[in-house]
Amino acid sequence: MSLLSGRIAIITGASKGIGRVMSHLFAREGARVVCVARSRSLVEETAALVRRAGGDAIAVVADASVEKDAERIVDETVHAFGPVNALVNNAGDSGPTQPIQDYSTADFYATLNSSLVSAFLCTKYAVPFMIDAGGGAIVNISSMAARRGLPFRVGYCSAKAGQIGMTSGMALELGPHNITVNAIAPGAVAGDRIERVIAAQAAARHAPVEAMRKSFVERSPLKRMSTAEDIASLAAFLCSDMARNISGQCIPVTAGEPA
Repeated sequence: MSLLSGRIAIITGASKGIGRVMSHLFAREGARVVCVARSRSLVEETAALVRRAGGDAIAVVADASVEKDAERIVDETVHAFGPVNALVNNAGDSGPTQPIQDYSTADFYATLNSSLVSAFLCTKYAVPFMIDAGGGAIVNISSMAARRGLPFRVGYCSAKAGQIGMTSGMALELGPHNITVNAIAPGAVAGDRIERVIAAQAAARHAPVEAMRKSFVERSPLKRMSTAEDIASLAAFLCSDMARNISGQCIPVTAGEPA
């Protein structure tokens, strides 16, 4: 039997990167997957790629940080597949790279909304179905930036730290309903997003891009970045029966860099 056989999983931020890889992996492991993102073309492409590979997936075009959209995401999941029993809150924007004195209030709220508020809203509407079904699993994709910080990224660090606090509180609250809640805190993950982060950090610190990229890799004992597959594999494990007694944890994926 596959790792996620019988699971009905919502994955937000599924248009590309970790979310797209996660959608493929969850489907390959037997889950029926609801791919959620704001970009119609990209999220429909993700769902189509999953189906072409033999998986079962639908696309929902929605902004998970908007309450009506979050409610609709869960409603469309139930209509298509049945009650959700796995939720991965992966949606989130990086926000600007700016000194705090130049960081606008609007940008700060927007960054909180994209990662933290979206996770709260999707969980809020998914939990009643998990309770009725006798249990489920929730995974919040946080970041090592929540633990060690990152200069010029106050909104992002705050949003990701909030996800860790939310994970701890929800795990205590939902445990009696047989619902596990965990967070994953990736370090540097190879891909387009980290390249944008490296370029922005280099500009903010007046440093060469190559030197900044090297610093991101060299602080890892394994001397490499993680991959989207590394994050997706851990999320799948945490949503499986193999992790039924793991809850309230924030698990780093850092290629060995201390948390």
